[in-house]
Amino acid sequence: MTPRFALPARILHWLMAALILAMLLIGAGMLSTTTARYPELLAWHRPIGLGILILALIRLAVRLMHRPPPLPADLPPLQVAAAKGSHYLLYALMIAMPLIGWAMQSAGGYPVTIWKGFVLFPILPHDIVVYGLLRAAHGLLAYAFFLLILGHIGAALFHALVRRDGVFESMAG
Repeated sequence: MTPRFALPARILHWLMAALILAMLLIGAGMLSTTTARYPELLAWHRPIGLGILILALIRLAVRLMHRPPPLPADLPPLQVAAAKGSHYLLYALMIAMPLIGWAMQSAGGYPVTIWKGFVLFPILPHDIVVYGLLRAAHGLLAYAFFLLILGHIGAALFHALVRRDGVFESMAG
């Protein structure tokens, strides 16, 4: 039997995968749609971003409490390093992206409205230069996140379809 991730880790993984995919699509829509749709998309982007931040912190705690299953013993060292490094980056971006977005909105002087009547406190003072830097960082990191996710999906498919070594099944089942 293939060793598996703990059930909370598997649930969080797939829930967050759906939320992050939605977030990337909403973010792409925010860049490509007319300004008439921007406020509606932003109204979805903010609460999903906060949800991802909260779930990422919970997921990190679950990961620290429940060790992941070991990688296959015959996996080449470069692939082991890539797997571990990419997971560190995934966690870093799941936490950093919402924080940068929140900081960006704060620096821009925009209230971070999660839903009507619930507005997050600003985490930075109003500073248009900082806003511009954070906006650029948020955008560039979103592209990097997207590429990292594509690599993650590619690796999962490689393990599932080519190596058939149980790595995919450890999270899928």
